[in-house]
Amino acid sequence: MVSTGDDPHEECGVVGVRAPGQDAARLAFFALYTLQHRGQEAAGIVTVDDGVAHVHKGQGLVSSVFNEENLSTLAGPLAIGHTRYSTTGGSGLRNAQPQVIETIDGPLGVAHNGNLVNAHVLRRELLERGVGLQTSSDTEVMVHLLTGAGGDWMTRIKVLMSRAEGAFALTILTKDAVYGVRDPWGFRPLVVGKIDDGYILASETCAFSAIGATFDREVEPGEIVRIDDDGLHIEQGAVPKQRAFCTFEQIYFSRPDSMHGGHLVHSTRQRLGRELAREAPVEADLVVPVPDSGTPHAVGFAQESGIPYTEGLIKNRYVGRTFIEPTQQLRDAGVAMKFNPLGDNLFGKRVVMVDDSIVRGSTSGPLVKMLRDAGAAEVHVRVACPAITDPCYMGVDMASREELIAAQNSVEEIRVHIGADSLAFLSIDALMRGLEADEGYCNACFTGDYPFESERFVQLQLKTKEQFAQVWGD
Repeated sequence: MVSTGDDPHEECGVVGVRAPGQDAARLAFFALYTLQHRGQEAAGIVTVDDGVAHVHKGQGLVSSVFNEENLSTLAGPLAIGHTRYSTTGGSGLRNAQPQVIETIDGPLGVAHNGNLVNAHVLRRELLERGVGLQTSSDTEVMVHLLTGAGGDWMTRIKVLMSRAEGAFALTILTKDAVYGVRDPWGFRPLVVGKIDDGYILASETCAFSAIGATFDREVEPGEIVRIDDDGLHIEQGAVPKQRAFCTFEQIYFSRPDSMHGGHLVHSTRQRLGRELAREAPVEADLVVPVPDSGTPHAVGFAQESGIPYTEGLIKNRYVGRTFIEPTQQLRDAGVAMKFNPLGDNLFGKRVVMVDDSIVRGSTSGPLVKMLRDAGAAEVHVRVACPAITDPCYMGVDMASREELIAAQNSVEEIRVHIGADSLAFLSIDALMRGLEADEGYCNACFTGDYPFESERFVQLQLKTKEQFAQVWGD
């Protein structure tokens, strides 16, 4: 994987489709295609036709995993799909989703976005009961919790929700229905769209436009949505907690054309950029984004500050997964493989470089140097979120506390480290103003104040990922 190593990573994207008389697998494919930004390690689709499950999944991008030949084998009007970035469990094919098994009540498929902080506890319980586990994924744990419970599928899902601690947005497939499930805090997004006589579930609304669906509603925290022959049914599966939607969905993860809480993500990011310009003004000649995620933030900064906006860095959008091992020299040049400067735009200019976040600090320094080498007279760095000081345990690969540069260094020390003339992060107050909210978001990566109230979480958060690594080694 060619990577600069300084981006937070989303775990995955999920879809669920019920489309009578249509090719549900093809609809799921195009929905997943629009959610590719949420995970590039693996993808999969499972369908049900007359009670029989058909599944195809593999490692790589959605476009490389699926083709006309294997899509044609995925028959049926019901489908769920998944595109993956691993957090709990490794990136091997055995952990690719959806997870599918056969039960006495027919096939069961589960696709999961999130992370269970008590996965290792539930895993040990299953092993002690004699349940064999084949993967290191917490999704398989949820599959067995569903099959081990009694009653109909709605009842079983409620049992699962009572046992699972952490972040989960699920699409679940049975022989006659598709379910959508969201954890009681609402950490991860899940929305419902209408398409002809059917419905689609997806992590983001951007998936709807690709297949001609229209937005219907969000799945609210703690809700279970069932889509079957009788239409759409909604039940409260767990008592909702204080809403804690992941702030990084707004800052970085979601596609700019998606909607969250009735707000277009692109517009929200521009507001954050305007707040940043008000809070951390600077005398400069140009505002330059770190593309692509920093672009709307930079547009907002330029609008508010009156400093002209221009492109100063060109991103190679085709840099992604590769299994070719680079030499150390090429590894050291990783940022140059991803970005190139536009020297004519930069020469002799005082530049404001706007980025969405700084995680490890491994990209910002080389980018500042790149701008200077291209002729920039000054480089001022502005970051459209607060300093990241704490790791995430709810499904975002944000690095460990030891790897987070802001957990170990002051703003001035970070400025010196990256070689900028000045550096400023957005404050939490300004962040919430930009989000137009007083509450309802999880800001734990900025504050260390995790939404979970139980003391057991403090113990669970330190063990899950490490224990999986020790047992599975991937």
